Amino acid sequence: MRPGSHVRDGVRSKVVWGRRTRVIVALALAGLSASCGDMQREGQASSFLIVSTLQAARGDDPTKFAGNLLSDVVTIVKGVPTTFNDVGQVQLRLGMKDPGSTTSPTTPTSANFITVTQYHVEFVRSDGHNIQGVDVPYAFDGAFTATVGSDDATAAFTLVRNLAKAEAPLAALGSNGVIISTVARITFYGHDQTGREVSATANISVDFGNFADKEAS
Repeated sequence: MRPGSHVRDGVRSKVVWGRRTRVIVALALAGLSASCGDMQREGQASSFLIVSTLQAARGDDPTKFAGNLLSDVVTIVKGVPTTFNDVGQVQLRLGMKDPGSTTSPTTPTSANFITVTQYHVEFVRSDGHNIQGVDVPYAFDGAFTATVGSDDATAAFTLVRNLAKAEAPLAALGSNGVIISTVARITFYGHDQTGREVSATANISVDFGNFADKEAS
């Protein structure tokens, strides 16, 4: 009898283990399915975002845009040291993943239009010294609203925050005469009108220093 009971116990143990195994496998498959769903959602939009141009302007002269930025960490205004946000200006256009043919190009519909809602700015240096708050300013996120449809969209945004000019490493540049050369990497995030996520990244050179002010020039 005892040997038989051992066998039955063994069978019971295998059955219980089998059930547990099936539960674990089912949960794993459910998690995998959810991950695949997220992955399929990303990049599934029928349209995509193109950065046509990216320019920047100093905060004390915000309408004078150029392909690079000399970010002045301290600007003297009527004898008072002042800091300004520096601004960026981006021109965005829409592309279709299925462009059609040259004789019959695909025309985007309102469902293909892309609304940009956010952007992220990160500063990097070519020498590899990229510790935020030590070598380069902190990265940051900003709100952004622009819808790109059949026509291009042009919008301005904050590229360098005046807060960054009061923090390391930029705060010391007001007196030490050092210039920090960086590349600002800006990623724009949005979605088409069906909710599918879209993003595009562009770069612009940004040099930080205590440059000559217009009043002093």
